[in-house]
Amino acid sequence: MPHQNERCAKLLGLCAFAAMATMPCGALAADAAAAFPAKPIRIVIGFGAGSTVDISARVVGKGLSESWKQQVIADNRPSAGGILAAQMVAGANPDGYTLLSVSASHAVAPAMYAKLPYDTAKDFAGITTTVSVPAVLVVAPGLGVKNVKDLVSMAKAKPGHVTFSSAGIGSATHFSAELFVSLAGLNVVHVPYKSVPEQITEVMVGRVNFTLAPASNAVPFIREGKLLALAVSPAKRVAVLPEVPTLMEAGVAGYQWQTWFGLLAPAKTPRPIVAKLNQEVSRILNLAESKERWNAIGAEPVPIAPEAFDKYVAEQIALFTKLAKAANIKAD
Repeated sequence: MPHQNERCAKLLGLCAFAAMATMPCGALAADAAAAFPAKPIRIVIGFGAGSTVDISARVVGKGLSESWKQQVIADNRPSAGGILAAQMVAGANPDGYTLLSVSASHAVAPAMYAKLPYDTAKDFAGITTTVSVPAVLVVAPGLGVKNVKDLVSMAKAKPGHVTFSSAGIGSATHFSAELFVSLAGLNVVHVPYKSVPEQITEVMVGRVNFTLAPASNAVPFIREGKLLALAVSPAKRVAVLPEVPTLMEAGVAGYQWQTWFGLLAPAKTPRPIVAKLNQEVSRILNLAESKERWNAIGAEPVPIAPEAFDKYVAEQIALFTKLAKAANIKAD
């Protein structure tokens, strides 16, 4: 009987394999999604702890861990402006257990570098944008300008002498300012620094004339009277600075900007798993406590569909490429 039992076991195994082989791919993916997650999830972050791209990942990770009862690990890999972290995730197993937390700099990279170790548009699957942060055009109170019109007049009266700071060449803060400079028709000098705190400090102490800084960083100094807010970057005013006009309202036609953050997965991640991640992350971002936390610093949760995020990334790559070419922005 042992030989007969062995033959039966082999036959059952072959039958099971045949059943799986004939099962539609969609059914297999749906089954995988139903069981997901069955182990810890890792969110790779290409920047240091405390940055918005890091905080947004940790807030989402905490929510996922609580709802799915699986550990979500925040894995900070700060190097090369997030490129190495992106390369790691692009080559990871596409099973939904390795994700990438990104900022707008993810779409800046292909505009800055002729060659990347991955294809920004094709090697990732968008899960959702998480939050967006408006920029604020700020100057030191002692500069002598009260509004955008004054700043533009000063810059045009002294071409090549007025300066603006950023968090580095090719950073989102650099591009947001270059868009303003281009639309306002200014001839000004860019002074890059290594971080947002540095770019703001240099304006406060008067070594640089203006900057477009993330609201989450600038608002505390505006409230303390150390910075004067001239305008905000989105198409509509922001709740945290309701009295400050938008740049379009201030006369810079066509200006609209928000720095965005989001989650990506490797490109071949099964769509049902991407959809499940999107649904749960969106639920977490739409919680009242999530909105309250982000709104307090001028940020806004902005979950969107995976397909919409993929389309948005492609549009952002095109915009940054155009800006980089027009302003002759190149990587060091």
